Formats: sequence, structure tokens, C-alpha cells
Amino acid sequence: MNAPHGQSPLLEGRQVSKNFGGLAALSNVDFAVYPGEVMGLIGPNGSGKTTLFDCLSRVQEVSSGQIFFKGSEITH
Repeated sequence: MNAPHGQSPLLEGRQVSKNFGGLAALSNVDFAVYPGEVMGLIGPNGSGKTTLFDCLSRVQEVSSGQIFFKGSEITH
């Protein structure tokens, strides 16, 4: 992911996956949000938007992958 103006991501996900039994709600999601950036998340019903936010807020644990906030891993 390319950092604008050499900045580090404020929030970053690397290969984030979340499974519910045999259902993969998230599969290897990569993203980066940089300071001052406004980003939206869109998709149809059942595409994993709420699941991603639940993992970001630690309401649910990721099945695999890593989430970083200000460079520190928050998935453990």
C-alpha cells in the first residue's frame, strides 16, 4: 500500500479473515487508512461490512490476519 507523503497508516488491516463455522465472512482483507483521510466502506447486504467493523472494534476476534492502530497490533 502506498503511503501518501511518507505517512504511516493510522489504521491498517493485513490479511484479515473472519469465519463462522464453514462460512467465510471476511477473507484476506487488506486496507490502510492514513491520517486526514476519509474512507467509506460500501457493499451489498451480507458482504461483511459489519463483521469488519466488529473486528476493528474488537467486538469479535479475527480468525486470522492482523489489525494495527498507530503501528501497534490490536488483534491480540
